[in-house]
Amino acid sequence: MMREIVVIARGFLTFVFVSVSPLLLADDISGFWKHREEPAWIEIRVDEGAGTVVRNDKFPERVGRKVLTDLEAADAEENLWHGQVYVELLGEFRNVEVSLPEPGRMEFEVKVGFMSRTIEWVRVDVDPSTLPQ
Repeated sequence: MMREIVVIARGFLTFVFVSVSPLLLADDISGFWKHREEPAWIEIRVDEGAGTVVRNDKFPERVGRKVLTDLEAADAEENLWHGQVYVELLGEFRNVEVSLPEPGRMEFEVKVGFMSRTIEWVRVDVDPSTLPQ
């Protein structure tokens, strides 16, 4: 009887770990990120599945805009998420693959037809809206 309880408990714990592990990975991208080349910062909140512009020195009217939605951790691969990103030139959301090729560096890969573009972001430790311009 005791042995059956241990087997059931182990099975349950394994199930819980496998079910929750994609969510644990998703926490890795939460926080503030700066565009590698432009003066633009976003905040990603995995709990909301979204990313919002928190500062943009070139286009301040974009602050507060949701640019990333429906963000979910991929099931099979580490450091990979899927969602929708707002493509300014098209004026609409498109599928995006978000990855962390290394700690502190994030990439958005957007495919439109046969073309693809990768946008690189770097992690910042402070809320960019509090920094001087």
